[in-house]
Amino acid sequence: MTRPIAVVLAGGLGTRMRSATPKLLHPLCGRPMLAYVLDAARAATGADPVVVVSPATAAIRDAFPEGGTFALQERPDGTGDALRAGLTVVPAEADEVVALNGDIPLVEVDLVAGVLARRREAGAAMALVSFETWDPGSLGRVIRTPDGAGVARIVEAKDATADELAVGEVNVGLYAFDAGWLRGAIGRLTPSPATGELYLTQLVDLALADGRAVVAHEAPEDGTLDGINDRVQLAEATAMLRERINVAWMAAGVTMLDPATAHVDADVELAADVVLEPHVVLRGRTRVGEGTTIGAGSQLLDSTVGPRCRVWASVLERSTVEEGTTIGPFSHLRPGSSIGPGVELGNFAEVKNSRLEAGVKQHHVSYLGDAHVGEGTNVGAGTITANYDGVRKHHTEIGKGVFLGVDTMLRAPLTLGDGARTGAGAVVTRDVPAGKLAVGVPARLRDPRPPAPEDPAAGPGGPPGPAAPAAAPADPTGDPSPPPAEPR
Repeated sequence: MTRPIAVVLAGGLGTRMRSATPKLLHPLCGRPMLAYVLDAARAATGADPVVVVSPATAAIRDAFPEGGTFALQERPDGTGDALRAGLTVVPAEADEVVALNGDIPLVEVDLVAGVLARRREAGAAMALVSFETWDPGSLGRVIRTPDGAGVARIVEAKDATADELAVGEVNVGLYAFDAGWLRGAIGRLTPSPATGELYLTQLVDLALADGRAVVAHEAPEDGTLDGINDRVQLAEATAMLRERINVAWMAAGVTMLDPATAHVDADVELAADVVLEPHVVLRGRTRVGEGTTIGAGSQLLDSTVGPRCRVWASVLERSTVEEGTTIGPFSHLRPGSSIGPGVELGNFAEVKNSRLEAGVKQHHVSYLGDAHVGEGTNVGAGTITANYDGVRKHHTEIGKGVFLGVDTMLRAPLTLGDGARTGAGAVVTRDVPAGKLAVGVPARLRDPRPPAPEDPAAGPGGPPGPAAPAAAPADPTGDPSPPPAEPR
């Protein structure tokens, strides 16, 4: 039984990216580009890969704390030296090594497995991946043996003759090796006269000198093996990966009304019958349940939305939404928001670090922060929880079936009991017992008036009685507390 292991070369800073961030940590569809290469290498070999880093790319260790072994290439002495560094931590029992660059995030598992299989079939010391192209450019040319079955050498474009430059088969930098042979050959690499670096491609010459075969595994020229060296190529690869992701989700039963404008990260999960309208962005580990529609202009980050919901032109950040809830347009769920089933959040409703229980209605222009809102509560337009006193955040507890009048301000910490009510413009600075009405500035407590008999909305669930007139005399027992704090 073979025991292959992958060595991923990740020591290059990537100066053409013009970034302080190592090239391989630049994201594609929500993940560092190196993550996709590691996934393919791991799936093809059945083992965690060895990742070769340099002092310039040491940050890669922190980005991938699990699932790999790291080797250090202390100086940038070429690809051959990078592979030598990787071999120092390859387990002794590994009998095959596959080497690949970390900047080819679109590489497919089948291709990595295919080059390993090609080497085994040929009993070769080495196999390399190549493809035919009409524009080889600066890529190394693969020069075949006279019978065309094997590889005679790899010639860099700058060293090639006119006849060699006309060859359309190029080397893409993905190799499989007999590990026993490689361990003996790696120390025989010699510095390039031009740069003084050790090049992995010289192993072709060493294999042939040892009487061992070198073979090629041909791949299609479809862009999946193009290395990323600058931000233009990064954008091109991102577009290709996004299309791959979207096609897979549509095949799984997701509707995308305009796939070109649906930006779905690699770690997003979508259930059957999800509908994504145009200009939707789903990032991180977002999850969307069956039958939910994510409406035009929405952005979701690391959020979970349950089944049969609708989110329209709204932003959700690290929040959860339960079944049958409607959100938007122009709602904002900030981190830590938990929205229960059947809730209605409307225009310019903002929630932060709060739990809204089933059936809560927060239709427009309001802010709930650091709060718990009980089942069936109605949040009137302009309602604000003043949760921040300039030093600390404070909690607001709102019971079941509470009715918050227009422009209510709740100065936390505060508790409103079940069925409590507030009048329009109330500034509530002390707890409101269950069933009581708070009116005025600062709010005073009273029993709510029953609806007038002729009121067609009278009865259970009807509107509250009228608030006290604005000209009412001040309550001598009113709360002398300072003005409410700013919401935040």
